[in-house]
Amino acid sequence: MTDQRSLPRALIVLLCTASAVVTLAGIRAVGSIIGPVLLALVLILAVAPVRTWLQSRHAPGWTLVAVPLTLVLFLLFGMVAVLTLSVAQMATLASTYGRQFDQLVVQAQRFAAELGIGTQQMNQALKTLDPGKIFELLSGFASGLLGVFSALLLIVVVVLAMCLDARSFSQVLSSQAATGRPRLIQALGSFADKTRRYLVVSTAFGLICAVLDVGALWVLDVPLPLLWGVLALITNYIPNVGFVIGLIPPALLGLLQGGPKTLLLVIASYMVINFVVQSLVQPKFLGDAVGLSTTMTFLSLLVWAFVLGPLGALLAIPLSLLTRALLIDSDPDGEWAAALISGEAPAGGRP
Repeated sequence: MTDQRSLPRALIVLLCTASAVVTLAGIRAVGSIIGPVLLALVLILAVAPVRTWLQSRHAPGWTLVAVPLTLVLFLLFGMVAVLTLSVAQMATLASTYGRQFDQLVVQAQRFAAELGIGTQQMNQALKTLDPGKIFELLSGFASGLLGVFSALLLIVVVVLAMCLDARSFSQVLSSQAATGRPRLIQALGSFADKTRRYLVVSTAFGLICAVLDVGALWVLDVPLPLLWGVLALITNYIPNVGFVIGLIPPALLGLLQGGPKTLLLVIASYMVINFVVQSLVQPKFLGDAVGLSTTMTFLSLLVWAFVLGPLGALLAIPLSLLTRALLIDSDPDGEWAAALISGEAPAGGRP
């Protein structure tokens, strides 16, 4: 009788963890290359239905490349323009409201003194507050994304190459689905479908939130409502904390422009809009498209933001879906892991 010995489970976990750390460290080291390539991949997946529709209409071969490429370039240049405008506007606003902020600090000190809590430590803390620091943080986030888009030539070349290879790549996957690795091909197809559904739903409801946010900011007379609406749309792709990032600039401007009352109204408006649209309505349309639990979504944000910076935060969900497809969904024995990260019991499993 043959004595088959397998590695201890703990050792396997440690080896897998070490491999993941080394892989992520390698990706971070070449993030300036990997980031644009992954962004190009997500953009190509987003416009893939257009290519499929053209192919079903028997459109000329050159349109299967030109039309998706044009759409991707339009998206790229649009994002670059918005981010450039955001950085410029936030840099200008940081120096415009210094006097108003000083007046608010004095008012806060007087109010604290009337309540009998005007200690020296509180006064010192109020004096150290600087709106410029908040704007610098937001400008740094936008500048980080803009730095990725500065490699525009690389992104365009990669997108063009993917558009040219899309047809042959699809043919290879179709042939391998029947003879080679059907489970891997199925996992990659599921990744593409889930990513597109996530992008479509997030974009649609992000636009709804952005329009409502712009309307609320316009009523409250907060400066640059259109800019903050676009920022709300972009940050909608950042899970968990995107809402807070998009709220900070208009809330701060509301405080400087109209005082604490406007600040509270801006926060209340954003919270109501976010709760109704993104917490009550959006999940019904998104359903189980993401396939990640709340905990895994948050961990994905932390990991990919650490590895790829601001771009990793924006692409956290698609990158986690790709990782799941390659490591879990393609593995016949990975059902338990898929159930673990999705927070749902496997089909046919016992509760």
